[in-house]
Amino acid sequence: MLGAVKRWRMVRTIEASKGMNSISKRRVGRPANLSLRERRREEILDVAARLFAERGFHHVDVQLVANELGVGKGTVYRYFARKEKLFLAAVDRVIRRLKSAIDARLEGVRDPMERIEGAMAAYLEFFSKNSGFVELIIQERAQFKDRRQPTYFEHRDVNIGPWRSLLQDLITEGRIRAVPVERIITVISDLLYGTMFTNYFTRRRASYRAQSVDILDIVCFGILSDRERKRRLAEASACPAPTPRR
Repeated sequence: MLGAVKRWRMVRTIEASKGMNSISKRRVGRPANLSLRERRREEILDVAARLFAERGFHHVDVQLVANELGVGKGTVYRYFARKEKLFLAAVDRVIRRLKSAIDARLEGVRDPMERIEGAMAAYLEFFSKNSGFVELIIQERAQFKDRRQPTYFEHRDVNIGPWRSLLQDLITEGRIRAVPVERIITVISDLLYGTMFTNYFTRRRASYRAQSVDILDIVCFGILSDRERKRRLAEASACPAPTPRR
Protein backbone atom coordinates (compact mmCIF):
# COMPACT_ATOMS: atom_id res chain seq x y z
CA MET A 1 0.00 0.00 0.00
CA LEU A 2 2.80 2.39 0.94
CA GLY A 3 4.56 1.59 -2.32
CA ALA A 4 1.43 2.44 -4.30
CA VAL A 5 1.14 5.81 -2.54
CA LYS A 6 4.76 6.62 -3.36
CA ARG A 7 4.24 5.72 -7.00
CA TRP A 8 1.11 7.90 -7.12
CA ARG A 9 3.01 10.86 -5.65
CA MET A 10 5.85 10.36 -8.13
CA VAL A 11 3.39 10.34 -11.06
CA ARG A 12 1.74 13.56 -9.80
CA THR A 13 5.13 15.21 -9.37
CA ILE A 14 6.19 14.25 -12.90
CA GLU A 15 2.87 15.45 -14.35
CA ALA A 16 3.13 18.73 -12.46
CA SER A 17 6.68 19.16 -13.72
CA LYS A 18 5.56 18.58 -17.30
CA GLY A 19 2.78 21.09 -16.86
CA MET A 20 5.20 23.75 -15.61
CA ASN A 21 7.55 23.05 -18.48
CA SER A 22 4.68 23.40 -20.92
CA ILE A 23 3.67 26.76 -19.47
CA SER A 24 7.28 27.89 -19.47
CA LYS A 25 7.71 26.91 -23.10
CA ARG A 26 4.57 28.80 -24.12
CA ARG A 27 5.76 31.93 -22.36
CA VAL A 28 9.16 31.72 -24.02
CA GLY A 29 7.46 31.09 -27.33
CA ARG A 30 5.45 34.32 -27.34
CA PRO A 31 8.32 36.66 -28.17
CA ALA A 32 9.51 34.19 -30.78
CA ASN A 33 6.05 34.23 -32.37
CA LEU A 34 6.03 38.03 -32.39
CA SER A 35 9.47 37.97 -33.96
CA LEU A 36 8.27 35.48 -36.55
CA ARG A 37 5.28 37.67 -37.32
CA GLU A 38 7.51 40.70 -37.81
CA ARG A 39 9.88 38.73 -40.05
CA ARG A 40 6.96 37.53 -42.14
CA ARG A 41 5.68 41.09 -42.47
CA GLU A 42 9.12 42.22 -43.64
CA GLU A 43 9.29 39.37 -46.15
CA ILE A 44 5.90 40.35 -47.57
CA LEU A 45 6.97 43.98 -47.89
CA ASP A 46 10.28 42.98 -49.51
CA VAL A 47 8.51 41.00 -52.22
CA ALA A 48 5.70 43.54 -52.65
CA ALA A 49 8.12 46.46 -53.02
CA ARG A 50 10.10 44.60 -55.69
CA LEU A 51 7.00 43.58 -57.64
CA PHE A 52 5.38 47.01 -57.48
CA ALA A 53 8.64 48.61 -58.65
CA GLU A 54 9.10 46.12 -61.50
CA ARG A 55 5.49 45.79 -62.74
CA GLY A 56 3.59 48.79 -61.49
CA PHE A 57 0.72 49.10 -59.04
CA HIS A 58 -2.04 47.97 -61.44
CA HIS A 59 -0.16 44.87 -62.60
CA VAL A 60 0.43 43.42 -59.14
CA ASP A 61 -2.23 41.67 -57.09
CA VAL A 62 -2.12 40.00 -53.70
CA GLN A 63 -2.15 36.53 -55.27
CA LEU A 64 1.07 37.32 -57.14
CA VAL A 65 2.75 38.42 -53.91
CA ALA A 66 1.56 35.26 -52.19
CA ASN A 67 2.85 33.09 -55.05
CA GLU A 68 6.28 34.70 -54.82
CA LEU A 69 6.37 33.96 -51.10
CA GLY A 70 5.01 30.44 -51.47
CA VAL A 71 2.09 31.11 -49.10
CA GLY A 72 -1.67 31.37 -49.40
CA LYS A 73 -3.27 34.68 -50.32
CA GLY A 74 -5.00 34.69 -46.93
CA THR A 75 -1.61 34.93 -45.23
CA VAL A 76 -0.89 38.22 -46.96
CA TYR A 77 -4.39 39.52 -46.17
CA ARG A 78 -3.84 38.79 -42.48
CA TYR A 79 -1.10 41.42 -42.54
CA PHE A 80 -2.54 43.83 -45.10
CA ALA A 81 -6.30 43.97 -45.64
CA ARG A 82 -6.09 45.51 -49.12
CA LYS A 83 -3.57 45.88 -51.90
CA GLU A 84 -3.60 49.65 -51.35
CA LYS A 85 -2.54 49.19 -47.73
CA LEU A 86 0.22 46.82 -48.81
CA PHE A 87 1.55 49.32 -51.33
CA LEU A 88 1.50 52.27 -48.93
CA ALA A 89 3.18 50.17 -46.23
CA ALA A 90 5.92 49.30 -48.73
CA VAL A 91 6.47 53.00 -49.50
CA ASP A 92 6.46 53.88 -45.81
CA ARG A 93 9.07 51.21 -45.15
CA VAL A 94 11.29 52.64 -47.90
CA ILE A 95 11.36 56.07 -46.28
CA ARG A 96 12.01 54.56 -42.85
CA ARG A 97 14.92 52.60 -44.29
CA LEU A 98 16.24 55.83 -45.83
CA LYS A 99 16.26 57.48 -42.39
CA SER A 100 18.00 54.45 -40.88
CA ALA A 101 20.68 54.61 -43.58
CA ILE A 102 21.29 58.31 -42.88
CA ASP A 103 21.35 57.75 -39.11
CA ALA A 104 23.89 54.95 -39.53
CA ARG A 105 26.14 57.15 -41.67
CA LEU A 106 26.05 59.97 -39.10
CA GLU A 107 26.80 57.81 -36.07
CA GLY A 108 29.80 59.30 -34.31
CA VAL A 109 29.95 62.39 -36.59
CA ARG A 110 29.91 65.52 -34.46
CA ASP A 111 30.80 68.48 -36.71
CA PRO A 112 27.56 70.00 -38.08
CA MET A 113 28.90 70.62 -41.60
CA GLU A 114 30.23 67.08 -41.79
CA ARG A 115 26.81 65.83 -40.69
CA ILE A 116 25.12 67.77 -43.49
CA GLU A 117 27.53 66.40 -46.10
CA GLY A 118 27.27 62.88 -44.67
CA ALA A 119 23.47 62.99 -44.71
CA MET A 120 23.42 64.11 -48.34
CA ALA A 121 25.86 61.37 -49.38
CA ALA A 122 23.85 58.72 -47.50
CA TYR A 123 20.62 59.95 -49.14
CA LEU A 124 22.02 59.73 -52.66
CA GLU A 125 23.77 56.42 -51.96
CA PHE A 126 20.53 54.88 -50.68
CA PHE A 127 18.61 55.62 -53.86
CA SER A 128 21.59 54.75 -56.05
CA LYS A 129 21.69 51.26 -54.54
CA ASN A 130 17.88 50.92 -54.39
CA SER A 131 16.72 52.55 -57.62
CA GLY A 132 13.47 50.57 -57.59
CA PHE A 133 12.40 52.55 -54.55
CA VAL A 134 12.26 55.69 -56.70
CA GLU A 135 9.56 53.93 -58.75
CA LEU A 136 7.46 53.46 -55.62
CA ILE A 137 7.64 57.17 -54.84
CA ILE A 138 6.57 58.00 -58.40
CA GLN A 139 3.74 55.47 -58.35
CA GLU A 140 2.38 56.69 -55.04
CA ARG A 141 1.96 60.17 -56.47
CA ALA A 142 0.31 58.77 -59.61
CA GLN A 143 -2.08 56.34 -57.88
CA PHE A 144 -2.96 58.19 -54.68
CA LYS A 145 -3.42 61.81 -55.72
CA ASP A 146 -6.16 62.26 -53.15
CA ARG A 147 -3.72 61.83 -50.26
CA ARG A 148 -3.10 65.05 -48.37
CA GLN A 149 0.63 64.59 -48.67
CA PRO A 150 2.86 61.85 -50.12
CA THR A 151 4.62 59.54 -47.66
CA TYR A 152 8.02 61.02 -48.51
CA PHE A 153 7.00 64.50 -47.36
CA GLU A 154 5.10 63.21 -44.34
CA HIS A 155 8.32 61.69 -43.06
CA ARG A 156 10.33 64.73 -44.09
CA ASP A 157 8.14 67.04 -41.99
CA VAL A 158 8.45 64.71 -38.97
CA ASN A 159 12.23 64.25 -39.24
CA ILE A 160 13.32 67.78 -40.16
CA GLY A 161 13.34 69.15 -36.59
CA PRO A 162 16.94 68.25 -35.65
CA TRP A 163 18.20 69.77 -38.92
CA ARG A 164 16.48 73.05 -38.11
CA SER A 165 18.28 73.13 -34.78
CA LEU A 166 21.62 72.23 -36.38
CA LEU A 167 21.36 75.02 -38.97
CA GLN A 168 20.28 77.55 -36.34
CA ASP A 169 23.32 76.61 -34.25
CA LEU A 170 25.58 77.17 -37.27
CA ILE A 171 24.05 80.61 -37.76
CA THR A 172 24.49 81.44 -34.07
CA GLU A 173 28.15 80.36 -34.23
CA GLY A 174 28.71 82.56 -37.28
CA ARG A 175 29.62 79.61 -39.51
CA ILE A 176 26.88 80.28 -42.05
CA ARG A 177 24.99 83.41 -43.06
CA ALA A 178 21.92 84.46 -41.17
CA VAL A 179 19.58 83.16 -43.86
CA PRO A 180 16.12 81.95 -42.75
CA VAL A 181 16.51 78.32 -41.79
CA GLU A 182 13.42 77.24 -43.73
CA ARG A 183 14.90 78.76 -46.86
CA ILE A 184 18.11 76.75 -46.46
CA ILE A 185 16.19 73.54 -45.79
CA THR A 186 13.95 74.06 -48.81
CA VAL A 187 16.87 74.67 -51.18
CA ILE A 188 18.94 71.71 -50.00
CA SER A 189 15.92 69.38 -49.85
CA ASP A 190 14.84 70.35 -53.37
CA LEU A 191 18.36 69.85 -54.72
CA LEU A 192 18.58 66.36 -53.21
CA TYR A 193 15.07 65.41 -54.31
CA GLY A 194 15.74 66.60 -57.85
CA THR A 195 19.13 64.91 -58.01
CA MET A 196 17.60 61.61 -56.90
CA PHE A 197 15.06 61.72 -59.74
CA THR A 198 17.59 62.94 -62.31
CA ASN A 199 19.95 60.10 -61.43
CA TYR A 200 17.11 57.63 -61.85
CA PHE A 201 15.67 58.91 -65.13
CA THR A 202 19.04 59.45 -66.83
CA ARG A 203 20.57 56.29 -65.32
CA ARG A 204 23.43 58.44 -64.15
CA ARG A 205 26.00 56.53 -62.16
CA ALA A 206 27.88 59.49 -60.73
CA SER A 207 29.59 59.11 -57.38
CA TYR A 208 27.05 59.98 -54.69
CA ARG A 209 29.93 61.26 -52.60
CA ALA A 210 31.03 63.61 -55.38
CA GLN A 211 27.44 64.77 -55.92
CA SER A 212 26.93 65.59 -52.26
CA VAL A 213 30.21 67.56 -52.23
CA ASP A 214 29.13 69.47 -55.37
CA ILE A 215 25.75 70.36 -53.89
CA LEU A 216 27.26 71.54 -50.64
CA ASP A 217 29.99 73.47 -52.47
CA ILE A 218 27.52 75.36 -54.66
CA VAL A 219 25.15 75.98 -51.74
CA CYS A 220 27.93 77.22 -49.46
CA PHE A 221 30.13 79.13 -51.89
CA GLY A 222 27.83 79.83 -54.82
CA ILE A 223 29.21 80.33 -58.32
CA LEU A 224 30.54 83.88 -57.94
CA SER A 225 34.24 84.54 -57.56
CA ASP A 226 35.41 86.57 -54.57
CA ARG A 227 36.03 89.53 -56.91
CA GLU A 228 32.52 89.38 -58.37
CA ARG A 229 30.97 88.97 -54.96
CA LYS A 230 32.80 92.05 -53.64
CA ARG A 231 31.78 94.05 -56.72
CA ARG A 232 28.13 93.20 -56.30
CA LEU A 233 28.24 93.99 -52.59
CA ALA A 234 29.84 97.37 -53.37
CA GLU A 235 27.16 98.16 -55.95
CA ALA A 236 24.44 97.18 -53.55
CA SER A 237 25.83 99.39 -50.79
CA ALA A 238 26.20 102.33 -53.21
CA CYS A 239 22.57 102.18 -54.29
CA PRO A 240 20.33 104.57 -52.33
CA ALA A 241 17.67 102.96 -50.22
CA PRO A 242 14.26 102.99 -51.94
CA THR A 243 11.90 105.72 -50.82
CA PRO A 244 9.04 104.20 -48.85
CA ARG A 245 5.62 104.64 -50.43
CA ARG A 246 3.05 106.74 -48.67
